Amino acid sequence: MSDAVNGPGQACPNCDAVVTGHFCANCGQEAHLHHASTREFLHEFIGHYVALEGKLWGTLKRLILRPGELTNEYMRGRRVRYVQPLRIYLTFSVIFFVLLKLSGGFDQRMTQEAHKADSRPAVAATTESDKGALEGDDIDVALKGWPTIAQKVQVLRHMPQEQQVKVFKEGILHYAPYAIFCLMPVFALLLKILYLGSGRRFGEHMLFALHTNAFAFLIFSLILLIPVEPAGFVLWVWLLGYLPWAMRRVYHRSRFATFWRWVVLMFFYTVAIALAVLGSATIGLMSVH
Repeated sequence: MSDAVNGPGQACPNCDAVVTGHFCANCGQEAHLHHASTREFLHEFIGHYVALEGKLWGTLKRLILRPGELTNEYMRGRRVRYVQPLRIYLTFSVIFFVLLKLSGGFDQRMTQEAHKADSRPAVAATTESDKGALEGDDIDVALKGWPTIAQKVQVLRHMPQEQQVKVFKEGILHYAPYAIFCLMPVFALLLKILYLGSGRRFGEHMLFALHTNAFAFLIFSLILLIPVEPAGFVLWVWLLGYLPWAMRRVYHRSRFATFWRWVVLMFFYTVAIALAVLGSATIGLMSVH
């Protein structure tokens, strides 16, 4: 098949505007078109995401090593030289949840708890069984007005322990990314409340939320990839100190004013994340057949 060439005076195949040069003046598409090869796909990927004006590396450098600087750069209007905030957040969040699923991060702890339960004396096991039965009765009473949920709970209770863990884990892994993404406006709203009178618009708080949470997902991904204890400790320390440092650089408050705002922000946001994860597990429970 021959290449498609659109010279001056011909219509652009993308927007039908008249082409006057090598590029369409209306939409920017190239006038000279041909069937793409694998080499060109690789070249475009490397050029666009890795090497083009150092966009990716410049973004990562400021995101990782200079807390809050990427947000400041974006608010100064320097946007083309960096990866878009929503794109970088989605990229690192997807990478984290994929790694979490592949690494089976939940399984190790659950397995340890199961071994502990199996090693208890028979009397203690009987007591726990009776207690579990009482708790089950309490659940049945509490869910009388919710027949669908009650049925799901009954199904879950009769499952083997490994299958119960699998149901909750699959619910969290499947729905938690969406739930946590929906918490971005909550994070921004908390910042808006904590910095009332700062003159910052909600969109600026949202921008800060995307950048800082993208960094958090990146660090969590590195922790999963590097299971060496000294490296993990350093990553956790950097994660802990990153947010208040970024808050001080972006919002220009004193150390004490930044610290107490950070404490309040982390408390309420941690509660919100816990509720989101619990909700994800509950939705997973509702999907039990």
